[in-house]
Amino acid sequence: MATGLTLKELSQKEDRFTHGHRMCSGCGAPIVVKMVLLATDFPVIASNATGCLEVSSCISEYTAWKIPWIHTAFENAAATISGVETMYRSLKKQGKIDKDVKFIAFGGDGGTYDIGFQSLSGAMERGHDMLYVCYDNGAYMNTGIQRSSATPLGADTTTCPAGDVIPGKLRSRKNLTRIMAAHNIPYAAQASPSHWMDLMKKVRRAHEFNGPKFMNILAPCNRGWRSQTNDAIKLSKLAVDSCYWPLYEIEDGVTKITYTPKDKVPAADFMKPQGRFKHLFAPGNEWLLSKVQEEVDREWEKLKKLAECGC
Repeated sequence: MATGLTLKELSQKEDRFTHGHRMCSGCGAPIVVKMVLLATDFPVIASNATGCLEVSSCISEYTAWKIPWIHTAFENAAATISGVETMYRSLKKQGKIDKDVKFIAFGGDGGTYDIGFQSLSGAMERGHDMLYVCYDNGAYMNTGIQRSSATPLGADTTTCPAGDVIPGKLRSRKNLTRIMAAHNIPYAAQASPSHWMDLMKKVRRAHEFNGPKFMNILAPCNRGWRSQTNDAIKLSKLAVDSCYWPLYEIEDGVTKITYTPKDKVPAADFMKPQGRFKHLFAPGNEWLLSKVQEEVDREWEKLKKLAECGC
């Protein structure tokens, strides 16, 4: 039986997020959006929080979106799509619509972890039938590479610059995937564009549930990460293989790890190609590099225990 996810099948599908947008060369966000929309066979309506993806994909009368798409403010992508979903249910109840439509909100980590968190939490709690996708690049990249609560420990940003006094961000990133699962939603997952089949299967799985779903997907930003323009997938894979960005899903409160690295690599392998971590490899900052590794190892062990006990 065809799954719709083989390379041959995917190559024959229409792109619903097209070329011609003005995202930076090598940006991870459009890769993520293409995968999410290719995995979705249903008609889709999307809302998109202000951010890199929004400002670069719809300029005046030009758009890269081939689906109904709504630009929302930074803080309310989840509220906007929940309103559209509510209208859809009303129209369907009245017999004015007979199609099965899926609703997706896209937001970066700034518009998800921070500014849009209240809106997102409310939509999840109310139980709207929607999927929220966070493309996580670890900072407010669109407005100048300021720290967000998704910025990893030790990273250099314009608002927590590495210098003689402070060696970058000194607080750990928020674990938003588990926070969203704590809303008792039916499905939450973490994915990476380097593992495209895993990502797309999770999108399909999410659409099988009725109610609110959440996916946190790593989206490398060469501008903010100070990395090469051709290494988004390489860095995504290193993030997964180092367990900095583990791949897992939580269905009705039960955690399942969907990929376990055969040979777990040091977090330094993920960090070294990125200029935002350059200072961690300078003499005197060994303690912070060790702290990052200890945190990654601790969180990975916690995740494995949750998966083992079915929690």
